Amino acid sequence: MSKSTFAYVTFIHATPEQVWSALTTPEFMRQYWFDMHCESDWKKGSSWKLVFPDGRIADMGEIVESDPPRRLTIKWRNQWKEELKAEGYSLCTFTLEVVPDNAKPVVKLTVVHSIESEGSKLIEAVSGGWPRILSNLKSLLETGEIIMPASGHN
Repeated sequence: MSKSTFAYVTFIHATPEQVWSALTTPEFMRQYWFDMHCESDWKKGSSWKLVFPDGRIADMGEIVESDPPRRLTIKWRNQWKEELKAEGYSLCTFTLEVVPDNAKPVVKLTVVHSIESEGSKLIEAVSGGWPRILSNLKSLLETGEIIMPASGHN
């Protein structure tokens, strides 16, 4: 079976602990994820959900791997668009690596989102969302401001 994959790499002027916290703290997440947030205790085997501002669940799944502040893998399933939900579960992995020999702390953040399905509509959708979300995350950590407000999200 073929796979659909989206991968994104960014470098963030921050420590791995700061990036991990930004990825896992609902209050901080709302600032860069268009007022949405994730709920979980971020431990292997725990449930996970992405929640809209009005309380509806956008996506949900399970924590497959949690190695703070280095690696997080989430089993992910869309809950609000039937055609995306029908594709089943995808995997999303966040890898945080310290850039060595740098004067200031820099983290290489790699996000890989994949599903065991060729031509996935889910991967097409996240391919538009992840760059916006991660650009906001980087900007917020480095400058204290986001670059794409919620109104710019479709």
